[in-house]
Amino acid sequence: MRQVAEPYIRRKAIRHLEKKRVVIFAAGTGNPYFSTDTTAALRAAEIEADVILMAKNNVDGVYSADPLKDENAVKYTELTYLEVISQGLEVMDSTASTLCMDNDIPLVVFSIMDNGNIKKAVLGEPIGTVVRRNG
Repeated sequence: MRQVAEPYIRRKAIRHLEKKRVVIFAAGTGNPYFSTDTTAALRAAEIEADVILMAKNNVDGVYSADPLKDENAVKYTELTYLEVISQGLEVMDSTASTLCMDNDIPLVVFSIMDNGNIKKAVLGEPIGTVVRRNG
């Protein structure tokens, strides 16, 4: 990562945000047992992020089952983190879900393949599935 981006330093990231710069977090923490989902939730909590945007390749939100394997899968427009955890929905790992829930950080899951979706997500337009602490 050092070849393409500067290392994560919390105060530096916050300073970039204060200067109205876009900050993109990539990769993991380098620690065992921490997935990239957990890293995203951890960094979001550390900088008091308003939202986590989770762009996906093969789906446009959260479904009741894998829509590529189950034609009866139902897409959710909104869920709570407790629903994600209790239903075993494979949005992000349970540690990351709990961290987001505890820190009241919404998650927007959307397709990266549709033109303009990143802009829509950043602008807060209804897109994909929103996961929140409370519905």
